[in-house]
Amino acid sequence: MKVVFLKMKKKILISGGTGFLGYHLSKNFVKKGFQVVSISTKGPLKKRKIKKVEYIICDITNKNMLQKKLKNKKFAIVINLAGYVHHGNLKKTYQSHYLGCKNLSEFFKNRSLDYFIQIGSGLEYGKKNSDHKENMICKPLSIYAKAKLKSSRYLLNLYKKFQFPVVILRLYQIYGPHQDQNRILPSLIHKSLQNKKFPCTSGSQIRNFLYVDDFINLVEKIVKTKRYYGNIFNVGSNKSIKIKSLINQVMSEVGLGMPEFGKIKMRKDEAKKMSPSILKVTKTYNWRPKINLSKGLTKTINYYRRDK
Repeated sequence: MKVVFLKMKKKILISGGTGFLGYHLSKNFVKKGFQVVSISTKGPLKKRKIKKVEYIICDITNKNMLQKKLKNKKFAIVINLAGYVHHGNLKKTYQSHYLGCKNLSEFFKNRSLDYFIQIGSGLEYGKKNSDHKENMICKPLSIYAKAKLKSSRYLLNLYKKFQFPVVILRLYQIYGPHQDQNRILPSLIHKSLQNKKFPCTSGSQIRNFLYVDDFINLVEKIVKTKRYYGNIFNVGSNKSIKIKSLINQVMSEVGLGMPEFGKIKMRKDEAKKMSPSILKVTKTYNWRPKINLSKGLTKTINYYRRDK
């Protein structure tokens, strides 16, 4: 694989840059010498604010506002993480994840870009018993997943028609320090640290977890090459786990926790198994996860212990 080394400072736009992944990406690229601009509907939390990042407040579902905010700015790379995180609001979820993506990609369609990296989701595949392999034969269950799949289709069409420099990363469960409690691992860790009873499902679901540093390392590799436009890559670890086993592993590490298994039923739009094949991304970018779940959990739990 031919690597294009960055000889000059490049400007990168991170849409949704104030969130968990946006924070880690911004921090990494500032450290690497990039000029980083974040665009989000609100400013960052105090603990996730980075001095050298320029923060733009904008709702990217508003096309006119987006054009006004970015009118005179030029970027080499765009990473789209934007989207409403509370999926109970179906309309807002759909609009933020699809319309926002459409507006952003249309704005940059005729502008010079090295990369447009779309953050998709393994949920786009829907219910499948085998490990997911990259394709567009998908039957998503939730509004969020349907919006992500529609975005994937839209972007791949831009690539076919205009050679739009897009790569789609279908993420599984990325975790680590600074993640909000509305995600499974931070929520589980906090409940265990509090040593309170908490209801949960039977824990038979199979999920895949990747430590955030491994995700950042992959994105860094991607932006150093221009060869693989128009591709979808699954991004996860090489080992999936049952949620019950995960809960027990967290409790063992924390030394506390009182889960009530079976108290909650699985959602109707919830897939039983979410497990990726990551063969394509490992071969393409010579990348593989370095931090296993045990080590990643220790790092994450230690962070939340300090953050209590």
